[in-house]
Amino acid sequence: MKRFFITAIMFAVTFTSFSQSLRYQDLGILFSQDDNNGTARFTAMSGAFGALGGDVSSININPAGLSVFNYSMFTGTFNSKSSEIIASYGDAAFNDRRSLVTNNEILNLSQAGAVLVFDNGFSKEWTKFAIGFNYRITKDFTGNFSAEGNEAVTRFDTNPRDTNLYNFTNGQFFDTNYDGELTELNFAFSAVHQKKLHIGLSLNFYDLNFSQQSVLTELNSDENGTILDVELYQDNLTTGSGFSANAGFIYKLHQSFRFGVSYQTPTWYTEILQDTNYDQDSDVDFGETTFFPENAPSFSEFNDFQLISYRLRTPSKLTGSAAFIFGKNGLLSFDYISRNYRNIRLSNGVFTNENQFYQNNLRNTHSYNIGTEWRFDRFSIRGGYNYEQSPFINMSLNGNAIANFSDVEGYSLGAGYNFGNFKVDFAYTDNNRRAGYDFYPNITVADYSPASLNIDNRVFTATISLSL
Repeated sequence: MKRFFITAIMFAVTFTSFSQSLRYQDLGILFSQDDNNGTARFTAMSGAFGALGGDVSSININPAGLSVFNYSMFTGTFNSKSSEIIASYGDAAFNDRRSLVTNNEILNLSQAGAVLVFDNGFSKEWTKFAIGFNYRITKDFTGNFSAEGNEAVTRFDTNPRDTNLYNFTNGQFFDTNYDGELTELNFAFSAVHQKKLHIGLSLNFYDLNFSQQSVLTELNSDENGTILDVELYQDNLTTGSGFSANAGFIYKLHQSFRFGVSYQTPTWYTEILQDTNYDQDSDVDFGETTFFPENAPSFSEFNDFQLISYRLRTPSKLTGSAAFIFGKNGLLSFDYISRNYRNIRLSNGVFTNENQFYQNNLRNTHSYNIGTEWRFDRFSIRGGYNYEQSPFINMSLNGNAIANFSDVEGYSLGAGYNFGNFKVDFAYTDNNRRAGYDFYPNITVADYSPASLNIDNRVFTATISLSL
């Protein structure tokens, strides 16, 4: 059950409840997403490795690809991510819609893994098997953005120190900061039968750390022009661990053509702990609210932090893949991915509304990755394209903190050089998405529009590989 330890807020019953931080239904979607991080070769080809294998990052797509390796290998990857977020907010009809630009820079160790290959001298049917492990950052949450404008929203229209009605809006300002990451550790086994059929299985373990700090500022005034400056601060720290499994096969139908199918189970988070200063289920809980009226001392009211425990199940994933091999010169690869976001489930508490939201507003998504590689002796060049469908049925949906987000399109480029037992690879990826962020969920003001976000992510990746 959700466990709440709530301290009563003085005068809080005079306000309408709202939350500008991500809510349970938003977090369920956020924790189901994947940044598709991997080695530089993997990312340069947009992750289209379901029928290829031969890269340690392919474990999380199709573990059967491990036995495609001819020799053991160790890899380590760094990436540098640059994210630009343009937030537009305010009523354009009153010439009060503004855009703020925020840039985020992130550098981290995004992947490390190894595969060990063994020839099987005891069987003529099963000639080779491989075991491997891979660590990667599944999703990096680090970032921030700000939005400023005037949508004629007045939520803080009274002050605990006086009885004036502050029902004229002068503007709203919102600032939020994210931190943390979702990491994944894969352990996999793969074997090849008659040098044509590769099968594989992996066990995947997840570690979740996410935090968000948000400040919503309202400037309102009364009929005499007296300004009421109010700041609402909300803080959320979420941790958890999860588990999933992958199984798949790759079949070499011809020397130049192979295909594969893999299935990844849902990820089960058996306990997610949220330490927060606001209660999403309370009608009177805000977080920490500070009032700054003119010519008067500031007045502050706040809640103690409370611990909430719940469970989460994310969608399963089905991948169909095909690859064309042009001898030693190059290749072309394609992956199709299907995920049913309607199957997200929150449990170990009363989550009827959130689970109904998933059923009514989310869908089964169709995504695909295309990758190619061409070799010139020891030098290789690569490219890729990826498309990820939005899980939202209705792109104009309001009423939750992340109002919606669009399809994602991206491209990738890369190159590598093979020195023999030592290889270096580089990749550049760029993807774009539009999103809406509603820091006044369940608003009843006519013609209200949440903030509109344009997000551009650019990632530079470098990998070093050692073979044995």
